[in-house]
Amino acid sequence: MAEVSIKGAIRNEFGKGASRRIRRDGNVPAVIYGHGEKPTHISLPAREVGVAIKTSNVLLNIELGEKQELVLPKSIVRNPLKGTLEHIDLIIVRRGERVVVNVPVHAHGKHDPEGILEHVHNTIEVEADVTAIPTSLDLDIEGLPAGESKTAADVVLPAGVVLKSDPKMVVVHLSVRSTAEEVAPVAASAEGEAAAAAAAPAEGAAEAKSS
Repeated sequence: MAEVSIKGAIRNEFGKGASRRIRRDGNVPAVIYGHGEKPTHISLPAREVGVAIKTSNVLLNIELGEKQELVLPKSIVRNPLKGTLEHIDLIIVRRGERVVVNVPVHAHGKHDPEGILEHVHNTIEVEADVTAIPTSLDLDIEGLPAGESKTAADVVLPAGVVLKSDPKMVVVHLSVRSTAEEVAPVAASAEGEAAAAAAAPAEGAAEAKSS
């Protein structure tokens, strides 16, 4: 479980204008809430936060002067065009408590080459100790035949991590290659035969007329 310390600053200005100024200065507006505490509005260095949140469910230790808050990113808003950070919601957590989070699933192994792998769900929901949240989970699809699926129950979970998603939820499905690829040549052949059959009487009529 990744844990990153970042220095933040309390902000007392609000509104779109204030947020634009914060972002222009290379920071991102954020709010910390949870555990019954009053929400704290802060700003964080955008570059450091951007690097940190590349890791799924990263645990952030926000330093606010003499006070520190352990948080998890709850909601991340990005500019739809530029992809830059616009705002982040951070939820307070305590060491030793368990939380329910969505964790990315990575499939590995060689499946039936005749099938097409479909990632139905890229994450599954699990419960884990807040300081031991896995950054990703593995799903073995070695030898998976076309037409078969792997479910959440098939995902390997580390000790202490409990599955919260429906065990029957399909994570990946190896679909059989579309029959359209096989039907297309047959259909084309049938169309060709039909065209030839239609042309034959016409040619015969033309010959009769000329004679």
